[in-house]
Amino acid sequence: MKQVVQNYKSGELALLDVPVPGCKPGGVLVRSAYSLISTGTELMKVSEAGMSMLGKARSRPDQVAKVVQSVATNGVPATYRKVMGKLDSYTPLGYSLCGVVEQVGAGIDDVKAGDLVACAGNEHALHAELNWVPKNLYARVPDGLAPRHAAFGTVGSIALQGVRQGEPQLGEVALVIGLGLIGQLVVQLLAASGVRVVGADPDPVRCELAERLGAAACGDPASTAVSNAVAELTGGHGVDQVYLAAGGGSNQPVELAARLCRDRGRVVDIGKCRLDLPWNAYYEKELDVRFSRSYGPGRYDPEYELEGRDYPIGYVRWTERRNLACFLDLLARGSVDVEPLVSHIADFDDAVETYRSLKDGELKAVAVLFRYPEQNEEAKELGEAEAPAVTVPAVRRGGGGSAPARSAKAPVRLAFVGAGNYATSMLLPHLARRDGVELATVVTTTALSGANAQRKFGFAGATTDLDAVLGDPSVDAVFVVTRHSSHAELTRRALLAGKAVFVEKPLALTEDELAGVVAAVEESGNDRLQVGFNRRFAPLLREARQRFGARTGPASLRYLVNAGRLEHGSWYLRGATEGSRFAGEGGHFIDTASWLLEADPVSVYALTTPGDADLQVVLGYPGGSTATISYVTTGPAGFPKETLDLVADGRALRLDDFVRATVHDGRGRPWVSSRLPKARDKGQSAELAAFVKAVRTGGPMPVPLESLVATTAATLAVRAAPAGGAPVTLARAR
Repeated sequence: MKQVVQNYKSGELALLDVPVPGCKPGGVLVRSAYSLISTGTELMKVSEAGMSMLGKARSRPDQVAKVVQSVATNGVPATYRKVMGKLDSYTPLGYSLCGVVEQVGAGIDDVKAGDLVACAGNEHALHAELNWVPKNLYARVPDGLAPRHAAFGTVGSIALQGVRQGEPQLGEVALVIGLGLIGQLVVQLLAASGVRVVGADPDPVRCELAERLGAAACGDPASTAVSNAVAELTGGHGVDQVYLAAGGGSNQPVELAARLCRDRGRVVDIGKCRLDLPWNAYYEKELDVRFSRSYGPGRYDPEYELEGRDYPIGYVRWTERRNLACFLDLLARGSVDVEPLVSHIADFDDAVETYRSLKDGELKAVAVLFRYPEQNEEAKELGEAEAPAVTVPAVRRGGGGSAPARSAKAPVRLAFVGAGNYATSMLLPHLARRDGVELATVVTTTALSGANAQRKFGFAGATTDLDAVLGDPSVDAVFVVTRHSSHAELTRRALLAGKAVFVEKPLALTEDELAGVVAAVEESGNDRLQVGFNRRFAPLLREARQRFGARTGPASLRYLVNAGRLEHGSWYLRGATEGSRFAGEGGHFIDTASWLLEADPVSVYALTTPGDADLQVVLGYPGGSTATISYVTTGPAGFPKETLDLVADGRALRLDDFVRATVHDGRGRPWVSSRLPKARDKGQSAELAAFVKAVRTGGPMPVPLESLVATTAATLAVRAAPAGGAPVTLARAR
C-alpha cells in the first residue's frame, strides 16, 4: 500500500510503498476514502523538517535537553546513533480521515466490515491507504453524511474541545483570533451555541469566509475594525471569551486578547502561538487562561487510546471519542458546514506535489483533502445513503535435535519481529555490518516502521505477516524485539516453528508465560534460545572478572541501578499490560550477578520504599553468596546509572557505569582499566556475535537455557516477595 511520509533529517516528502498494517485486537482496519491535511499543524511539521540542524534544535529545545541527558547516561556514540536514527527515518503525516472498515479485530462489536467510520490520531489516522485504528479513536459516520465531510472529524473535535473549555453561554460574545481551519470551525460551533462571534485575521478572504459562516464581524487585528466591533457588541465591556486559534511566533494574539477581553473573562489557547502573557494586563483583569488539549479527555492516555478503556460518562462527559461522534452528528444535522472550507481536493497519488504547493504558497487553502483511488464509490454510497515459593520450570528437551542442519558457509538469515528504538539503535547497527549475516525480513505491526528498517538496514523484505516468516524455511533465527507483553508468546511460536530465537528481555512477565516457553522447548526439542542479557558480554566487565580470578569462599555483591524517573506517557508505565518496570529490565542485573557468582539464585527477598519508588532486592545463592540490587528511581540525573561492587576472598572488584573498572587483590597496587572506553560498551555487539556464531555452527547457545529460565523466575519472584514479608524460595521443578 502507499503512505505519505517525511524524512525529518532531510525534509524529503515521499509517497512510499509500505506493508499493509495488521488488524490487531481492540481495533479495526480501515481503508481510507478521504483524509484531511491540517494546513496548520502538518505544514508546521513540514517546514521544521526543512530547517538546518541548528534550526531544528532551536525549534525543539525540549528534545535537545533529552539528548544532553542521554549523552550523560549512554555516552556520545550511542546517543548519536539513537538521535540520527530517529532523524533519518520516515515519519508519518496526517491525523484525520474517513474510510470503510475492511477488517474487525478481536474484541470489537460496535462496527462491522463495510461500515463507514471517521478516524483520529497522528499514529492511526494517517495519510495512507489502510490504517489500523483502536476502538476509542473511531466513530461511525451517521447516515447521509458525505465521507469527505466526515474526514473533518478530528479537527472538528479539536475545535469542539476548545469551545467546551471556554464554557460559552447563550448571548455571550466571543473573539476568535486566527481564522484558519480550526478558527473557522470554532466560529461555527460558537454561533451554533448562541454566541455572537468576532473574528480576527490579517487575511481578508478568511475574514469574509468566517462572516459567511456565522461571525458577526471580522477584520485585521492590526486595524480598528475588530476593536470597534467588540465595543459595539459588548457595550464597551469586552468579550466574554477569547479563543487563540493562531500560530506563529508573534505575541500579538495574547496582547489583543487581554485588550479586548472583559474583566474576569476567559482566554482559551487552542493553537500553538507565543504565550508571553503581559502580566499587568492579565493581572488587572484577572483573566482566566485555559488550555485545550487536542481532541479532549483521553488524549495522550495510552490506556484510553490503545487499550480501549473508556472513562465513565458520569465522570467524564466528553471524551475524545464522544467529541468525535458529537461533531459528526453536528455535521449530519447541518449545524456545522465544512463544504465552504474545502479549498482543494487532490488525488492521493499527487500527495507530494500537493504538500509542495502548500509549502511554497502556490496553493492557498483553508482545508485540503486527499481522495483515495479505491472504495470511493462504496464510501459515497454508504455516506449518502505462606512464605511464598516460586517454581522454576524444569527444562526437558524433546527429541529430534535442537540445531537444524545448515551449511556453515551460508549466511545466517535473520528475521526481526519489531523495529523500535532499541532494535534500530542497539542491535541492527551491529548486525547490518557483520559478515556472514543476511537480514531477511522485518515484521512490524505498523507499516512505516518496517519500511524504515528495510531502507536503513537492508532487509530483503518487510511485512506485517508473522506467520509467513515463521513458515519460511530459509530463515535461521528470529529476533523478538517487541513490547514486553508479547515476548513469551512470540518466543513460543518461533521455537515451535523450529527457529533459533533471540528475545529481548524480559523472556516472560508471568510464571504461566515462562512455563509456556519451557513447554514449547519440550514439545519441539528446540532449545535454541537467547535472552538479551548483554551485560555479561561487556568487554570491560569480562576483563575485570578475569583479573579478579577464581574464588573459593562466599561472595557479596552490591549493584546500584540509578534507573531514574520515566517520562509521562512512557509505555514502561503500563503495568497492567507490560508488567512492572523491574519485571521488564531487572533480569539484566540478576543475570549479571549470577554470571559473576557462577550460580543461579535460590531465594529472593525484596522491599520497596513508600510509593514503590525504590526497590531493594536481595538474592541468595548456593554456598552462602548474596547479591543486593538497589533499583532506584529517585536518584539524581547526573549520577552514574550502574555501579557494581563484588567482594570475596580478600579481593574486590568495582565497575563504574561500564566506563571504568578496578580490581583490588590486597597485595599491591590495584588494577585499573587501562583507558576510558570511547563509549559505554554494555556488550550488545559481543552478545550478538556469540548468538550468530552459535546459529551458524550449531554449537551451544551463549547462555545455558537453565540459567535464562532461573533468571526470569527470580525476576518474577521479586513481585511476590514484598507481600509475604519473607524470602521467596526458588524451588526447582522435578
